[in-house]
Amino acid sequence: MPSWLTRTLSWIAAALVGVVYGAAGTIAHSLMWGPVPVGLLVGAIACAALLVAVRSLTHDRGATVATAIGMIGILLIISGPGAGGSVIVPNTPIGQVWIYLISAIALLVIAWPNLRRTPRGTPAATASVAQSEPDRGDAT
Repeated sequence: MPSWLTRTLSWIAAALVGVVYGAAGTIAHSLMWGPVPVGLLVGAIACAALLVAVRSLTHDRGATVATAIGMIGILLIISGPGAGGSVIVPNTPIGQVWIYLISAIALLVIAWPNLRRTPRGTPAATASVAQSEPDRGDAT
């Protein structure tokens, strides 16, 4: 199978998983246990964990972007008034925090630098090259 096809299929799968997590978090975000927004916390942790897992397991920002688009896209679709006039994400402080929190988490995970590759001029890269070359003992 060509690599572009597998990459495209993985992005579609990542977007669908993002839709599922985004829908579950959006529906549950308003659950309160006394003064504690349990739904908001659990939904944000689950969405952040999914984004971090996709980013670290695939090593592909594209898959992470597809997951975030699925999450935020379903959030925007179901946050408007429905056919019967019901609203899943009301214009309350908790609803506003949910919208901005998911967007911020997605942006942070996508923008996080790739720590596996260090630029050549950095001290860490120079030290790893120096450690990998054996000492020959001859002074030239």
